[in-house]
Amino acid sequence: MSQSYDVVIIGGGPAGYTAGLYSARSGFTTAIVEKLSPGGQMATTSVDNYPGFPETIDGFELGEKMQQGAERFGAKTFFATVSSVDLKSDPKVLETSSGPIQAKVVIIATGANPRHLGLPREENMSGKGVAYCATCDGRMFKDKVVAVNGGGNSAVEDAIYLAKICKKVYLVHRRDKLRATPVYWDSLKKNGVEIVWNSTVKGILGDSKVTGVELENVKTGATSELSVDGLFVAIGRKPESSLFAGQLDMDKAGYIIAGEDTKTSLPGVYAAGDVRTKAFRQIITAASDGANAVHSAEEILMK
Repeated sequence: MSQSYDVVIIGGGPAGYTAGLYSARSGFTTAIVEKLSPGGQMATTSVDNYPGFPETIDGFELGEKMQQGAERFGAKTFFATVSSVDLKSDPKVLETSSGPIQAKVVIIATGANPRHLGLPREENMSGKGVAYCATCDGRMFKDKVVAVNGGGNSAVEDAIYLAKICKKVYLVHRRDKLRATPVYWDSLKKNGVEIVWNSTVKGILGDSKVTGVELENVKTGATSELSVDGLFVAIGRKPESSLFAGQLDMDKAGYIIAGEDTKTSLPGVYAAGDVRTKAFRQIITAASDGANAVHSAEEILMK
């Protein structure tokens, strides 16, 4: 089943559905292709920092509301997997599990996934004390004890942020020196973050919720237990961009190179949300990208 649209958006997270809303509301035929469910990564957590919601809202529910907002103006959602794309053709062609789709404009909003430690119980304990976003889930650990795993800028930023909320914060790092830039070091000390050097998290303790972590000293091999209420994994993110390799310019980490206007290296192709190069990745900045992408795409769509 071949279909053609003015705008096809790959990814149904906040960036994708905001783009869908703005596109459909402007009168362009619009399709959103999402492989799982509305909301993307947002659907796996609770959200208490999105404007307009005075109380915490479930991320899956917020994703559904975003979907409803876009579909109200005529956007169509396809729950399908995109297997290949030809972004250089005119029109652009997407091969999906629901059949081929053609588009004048493609907006890539595939997001980025947090890198996991790969521990046996990590997946099961996600949302039960294991978290991957301090600014998203930090408030759930107010006045509690948490550990942050990592040693780069993201991990240190998370630890400093959490130290202002939590009773105690440990930063677990596998080396004897942080990879984070020195500008953060004083802030760690001032905020009382305790660094556990030369250590890795080898296990998660607790049944229905996290009660601690098992640590291993990488130099001595000695193991120990650390009592915490939560574990924040901050070892980087992996952008969902492999589908576009060889067609779009990307940085060393695989993020699609695009500025605030979301324009990529190909005309008519835009990158919105966590998949693009940017300084701050949050639900609200992803939504902003979605609106900017449609604004930029109007240069082509209005011709």
